[in-house]
Amino acid sequence: MLTKKQTKQLRAMGNTLKPLLIIGKNGITDATIKQTDETLDKHELIKCQVLPDIGITAKEAAEELCGKLGANLVQVIGNRFVMYRETKRTDVEKIQLVRE
Repeated sequence: MLTKKQTKQLRAMGNTLKPLLIIGKNGITDATIKQTDETLDKHELIKCQVLPDIGITAKEAAEELCGKLGANLVQVIGNRFVMYRETKRTDVEKIQLVRE
């Protein structure tokens, strides 16, 4: 679980990101979950976009993905959301979170 300071830090970092994952008309499928898992392992912090009029909101998509992948939801704005999960890979530079 992230602290308020850590969430604030990650929100600031997420502002400059471009969406790495776009959820389309098929919604959240097994392929979407696998792709999100791999992307989180590579980047730790990712921004995702939900296309309009697909029957699922960004908040619903974010909560479902975070629940299935053990990630933390950082922020939801409009049709985009930012999620974070610490990677277990050693070849990826890890985000240094602030301590309270």
